[in-house]
Amino acid sequence: MKKFWSMFDDNNTVNEKAVIGFGAFVVMIIFAIVDVITGILNKPLLVNEFIFDAFKLLTIACFGIASVDKWINKKHNNPEETEE
Repeated sequence: MKKFWSMFDDNNTVNEKAVIGFGAFVVMIIFAIVDVITGILNKPLLVNEFIFDAFKLLTIACFGIASVDKWINKKHNNPEETEE
């Protein structure tokens, strides 16, 4: 449990944006699998499409922000981001 809370520390090696993006991506995959299964069984999927769209946008935003952040740090030759 201590390792989980250390993820929210300012001096860590975990990219929080990538963790949230991966979680949203996993939810999208689960949604897609359930959608295919309910389609095969000819049953309607009761989850609204805007929920999938919200997770899609969250995934794109998190991975996009994490990529830009990594690119900027590499451009400035900073192994870790520092706030000054």
